[in-house]
Amino acid sequence: MSSVLITASILAADLGHLQSEVESIEGLVDWIQADVMDGHFVPNLTFGAPIIRCLKTNLPFDIHLMVSNPADRLEEFLRLGVQHITFHAEAIRETEARRALIDAIHAGGAGAGIALNPQTPVPVIDDVVLDVDLVLVMSVQPGFAGQSFQPAVLEKVRQLRAAHPGLMIQMDGGIDASTAPRCIQAGATNLVSASHIFGAADRAVAVAALRSL
Repeated sequence: MSSVLITASILAADLGHLQSEVESIEGLVDWIQADVMDGHFVPNLTFGAPIIRCLKTNLPFDIHLMVSNPADRLEEFLRLGVQHITFHAEAIRETEARRALIDAIHAGGAGAGIALNPQTPVPVIDDVVLDVDLVLVMSVQPGFAGQSFQPAVLEKVRQLRAAHPGLMIQMDGGIDASTAPRCIQAGATNLVSASHIFGAADRAVAVAALRSL
């Protein structure tokens, strides 16, 4: 199993100083994530491609599409050269449509991921789990930063790890120094943290706390 990656979600960053917020984690984390929300699939609205276009970073960009129409949103992000795009299993339910979306992401030069909400069981993605580059297991309801970690989802991580030893399993929601060890023990290899990193007085210390696990 590969070493654990730390991904910083800018959902909890100071949006009034977003470029400096991004610069503050350069060299500390492995990826940076933008949660794209449409006000339909989840209640809130957040980042679009124009904002991502303005950000300058050497970190790989991970786009988490919390939207009801991910196929319609791909091109705007692929044109920016982002490295990873994840869509939700709950938004795209038909196998043919999922495979077409995964193929389009790969054709655009990015890695493809599929996300599971806390209540969605693992077998829902059995049709495409071998086609994606990562599975994102949400440990909170998507749409809001600062929620409490839901430990019941760890069983889904265990199931995925047992069935797919080489799969990248990303976890997002309530990830901090107390919950990260449980995620890693269950089999997660990519931890997304928002409030723990951007809410810390010393972000280097916050990230180091996750890495030390």
